[in-house]
Amino acid sequence: MKDMDNIPALMAEIGQRAKAASAILGSTPAAQRRAALEAAAKHVQAGRADILAANAQDMAYGRDKGLTDAMMDRLLLTDDRIDAIAGGLRAVAAQADPVGEVIAEWTQPSGLHIQRVRTPLGVIGVIYESRPNVTADAGALCLKAGNAVILRGGSESFHSSAALHGCLVQGLRDADLPEDAIQLVPTRDRGAVSEMLTMTDTIDVIVPRGGKGLVGLVQREARVPVFAHLEGIVHIYVDAAADPEKVLRVVLNAKTRRTGICGAAECLLIHRDIALTVGRGLLQALMDAGVEVRADETLSAVEGTRAATEEDWGQEYLDMIIAARTVADVDEAMAHIRKHGSNHTDCILTEDEQTATRFLTELDSAILMHNASTQFADGGEFGMGAEIGIATGKMHARGPVGAAQLTSFKYLVKGEGTVRG
Repeated sequence: MKDMDNIPALMAEIGQRAKAASAILGSTPAAQRRAALEAAAKHVQAGRADILAANAQDMAYGRDKGLTDAMMDRLLLTDDRIDAIAGGLRAVAAQADPVGEVIAEWTQPSGLHIQRVRTPLGVIGVIYESRPNVTADAGALCLKAGNAVILRGGSESFHSSAALHGCLVQGLRDADLPEDAIQLVPTRDRGAVSEMLTMTDTIDVIVPRGGKGLVGLVQREARVPVFAHLEGIVHIYVDAAADPEKVLRVVLNAKTRRTGICGAAECLLIHRDIALTVGRGLLQALMDAGVEVRADETLSAVEGTRAATEEDWGQEYLDMIIAARTVADVDEAMAHIRKHGSNHTDCILTEDEQTATRFLTELDSAILMHNASTQFADGGEFGMGAEIGIATGKMHARGPVGAAQLTSFKYLVKGEGTVRG
């Protein structure tokens, strides 16, 4: 029985067990890891009633905490979402196995034959907030890449995450893989997060998924390397040469489809030449859909908007709110994004290919889009089956982090008694 009061000891034990499991996983056959994920998907489907019951407990907890509607939506599991979780597990299982993939190979004049080969990172710590599906996505992707993983879900999703974790563990058991390969921290105590950030002996990398509070904690305290998943301060620039029909369709989807995900649009930049024509119609359509528009001085002429403040630029609302301002051209739009963005996802709507090319080339966000909804900023939509997060840093992994991004590499060097002169 674990001592839940002694958090350092609890986390040290979890770390050691994960490290031992990772040593086994790195050399397991791809078919065995695939079988574990396929079995886990079956257990998710079979355990639907238990998962929904656990989620009902979490939803009650969330209501008592006064979570916003957007956060409650992130927390909610439905039959369709459970089907999607199972489908995500199967999709990851079906992907080509990254472990052992030869990335490059060549022969030197010395006669040495050299291969650069993908290898697991080892033990990955994933710290996330309310979305319980991350439990399945992160567990699956880490296992696919031959890694052990320590999952620390948010307090809001405590029961849902535990139910999904149980399905993953059953899958490991069915495939005769170590159950410690996917562990869930069994406490809501925030001290567990602080411990994970300093477990340099057992955790190889931390992946945080959450808001400002979590990201700030990780940036202050982490001694373990981090794949930064910062806020999704997502901008859409509506150019003077944009197609009005595409503008309406894309922006409404980008803002309203799901407001609580990191790919949801948070700020509109509208070319001044169309501000009170196409822009007016767009803002009216957003307000008709229930979105609160916080507008600059020019766009405040549109009835129903409210005046934006300086704090509205660079804000991640994760709610039915959007900021909107006019810009003189693509240069001013890009300058605004560089100042207020988070290097996550940004989009341009235009039929001018030259302007689009400049936007895509000169900005440095992890994901840049042209005439497409920012809600596509998702590993599943990129063909990765699922993602562990959107990395906004520039080291090692960037953009959607799938199984391949959860590997490193090593060099295999072969000779024939070759010596160096």
